[in-house]
Amino acid sequence: MTYFSFLIFFLVIPIIVLAIITLVDRRRGVELPASMRNWPAWAAISLHVVVALLYTTLWDNYLVATKVWWYDPDLVTGITLWWVPIEEYTFFILQPLMAGLWLLSLARHMKRIISPGELLSWLRVAGPALFLVLWLASAAILVSGWKPGTYLALELVWALPPIGLQLAFGADILWRYRRLVLLTIISLTLYLSAADALAITLGTWTINPAKSLDLLLAGLLPIEEFLFFVLTNTLITFGIVLVMNDDSHARFGDIRRRLSRNKAGS
Repeated sequence: MTYFSFLIFFLVIPIIVLAIITLVDRRRGVELPASMRNWPAWAAISLHVVVALLYTTLWDNYLVATKVWWYDPDLVTGITLWWVPIEEYTFFILQPLMAGLWLLSLARHMKRIISPGELLSWLRVAGPALFLVLWLASAAILVSGWKPGTYLALELVWALPPIGLQLAFGADILWRYRRLVLLTIISLTLYLSAADALAITLGTWTINPAKSLDLLLAGLLPIEEFLFFVLTNTLITFGIVLVMNDDSHARFGDIRRRLSRNKAGS
C-alpha cells in the first residue's frame, strides 16, 4: 500500500463523507449546541490544522532522521522536505481535519453533550501536575539513553506540555464535556490505530524495534503508535472543544481584563 493510498482510503474518503453529513445537517437545521457556537467551525478546525503542521514538523523530522521510524521509499512519491516525505505532511493536515469534522458531527447529534454541575476548579491544578510528573519521567528516560524507551519518551516529551496547558486553562470545562471528549478520542484512536496496523503490516512504514518497547497490540501495532493517536486526538479534541465553547470564552475574557487592570496599575 502506498502512503497516498493509505491517506485516500482512511482519511480523504472519511473527510468527504463527514463533509457531506455536515452539509446535510445544515440543510436539515441540525446545529451545534448553543454553548459551542462561539467560533465558526471552519475556523476552529483550520486553526488546529495549522498548529498540527507547525508543531509536528520538526519533531517528526527528528524521528525519521534518528531512525525511530522509516518509510519504504518505493511506496512514497519521493518528494521530501528535510527527512520526511510529503505524504507525512499531508497526514498532519488531514488528521485534524477529519477529527474536527467527526467531533462536531458527534456534537450535533448527541442528546446530552454537557454534564450538569459546577465547574471543578481543582482539576485545573491536578491535571497539569500529573502531566508534569509524566513529562519529567519521560525526560529522564531520554537523558538515561535507554534505547527501548526512545520512541515512547519522545512522544510524551513532545505532546504532554501542550496538553498540560490545555488542562491548566480548562480541565474543568473539558470535564463538563467529557461524554463528547471521550467518545471522540476513543473512536478516532481505535479507527486510526487499526488503519496504522494495516499500513505497518503491508510495509508502508516501519517502527524501529530497537528504539521502541516492541510491545505489539493484537500482535500488530506497536504500543507507541497507539499512544501517538491517543495523544494527537486528545490535543485536537481538547483544543476544538475549548476554542468553541462559551465557558472558555468567558474565562479568556476574564483573563484579559485582569491583565489589562494589572498593566494599568503598573
